[in-house]
Amino acid sequence: MTENTGVKRGGAPESRGRTTIADVVVAKIAGMAARDVRGVHALGSGSARAMGSMRERVPGAGSGRSATRGVSVEVGEVQAAVDLEIVVDYGVPITDVAGEVRENVVSAVERMAGREVVEVNITVSDVKLPDEEEEEEEGQRVQ
Repeated sequence: MTENTGVKRGGAPESRGRTTIADVVVAKIAGMAARDVRGVHALGSGSARAMGSMRERVPGAGSGRSATRGVSVEVGEVQAAVDLEIVVDYGVPITDVAGEVRENVVSAVERMAGREVVEVNITVSDVKLPDEEEEEEEGQRVQ
């Protein structure tokens, strides 16, 4: 025989608490989604990439390339806005790349973080020319 103790057990499990997603999580998702697009050479401005490159060489300063370089986000309880700074490869249609980046970022953030993406603003800060050396190699005189 079952006894009713007056304790109400109800509601869907997903309604029993709150999930908070940190800005850095959404920034990493957006950064990875942007990098996955063909024609995106890098994220961040030249100076930000150079500073990040130097920072990565310092022992204990971080674990490899920063997934959030060139990415800033604002995350609310139900919505997110993303700002990206990208470098594109020479020869690719920039507006097409920007459109694909936007689609990829919106899809990834909405799927993984469950936030409606209200805008993805993209600044193309540079074009990677085929004959340019990488910033990491510029500071080296000998190899």
